[in-house]
Amino acid sequence: MDIRLENIGKRYRFEWIFKQVNYEFKAGTGYAILGNNGSGKSTFMQLLSGHLSPSKGVVAYHQAGKKVALEDVYQNLSFAAPYIELIEDFTLLEAVDFHWNFKSMHCTKKEFITLLDYPKSARNKAIKFFSSGMQQRLKLALAMCAKTSLLLLDEPTITLDRNAVAWYVDLLKRYAYAPDRLTIIASNVEEDFQGCTKQINIMDYKVVGKVK
Repeated sequence: MDIRLENIGKRYRFEWIFKQVNYEFKAGTGYAILGNNGSGKSTFMQLLSGHLSPSKGVVAYHQAGKKVALEDVYQNLSFAAPYIELIEDFTLLEAVDFHWNFKSMHCTKKEFITLLDYPKSARNKAIKFFSSGMQQRLKLALAMCAKTSLLLLDEPTITLDRNAVAWYVDLLKRYAYAPDRLTIIASNVEEDFQGCTKQINIMDYKVVGKVK
């Protein structure tokens, strides 16, 4: 999927979070979204996903040269972020069954469970009893292993320990980058966006300017 931003701006009340963003994200490329804490990285990611509407400008989506309507973007989207919740009353197996009903995946259910590297006891445990790190690994795996053309990851390693970060980097290399997939990662941690070849700093759009 390609995404074209035309004079995009987002504000809350009288404060502009960013403005006059003109940029094109191309399929087959990984992009890192940078910026100070509180600069608007998460707002920018939610705008790209269609969860938020711009205060100004146009966001256009194209798949294989054809325009994709905003209401259809979710079919091509995987998004993992700290503010996107899992259904915590599901057990792990129930969550996997539920997800497989809505998305095509790069692996079988059995392979996916193995990939998570959880204790066997986790399979029938409610997700609300998982640690924050285990929940984050599940979010990341569901997003990256889905056969979607748009992958958005916001602060992907925020609750992961060192071993889990290495697990994430391996998963990123295996699933995030493909000729027909656009991957966008918001973070200031270099490990988070390994494989990204382009960077955008939200701070460049606090004052009108161009990405260099």
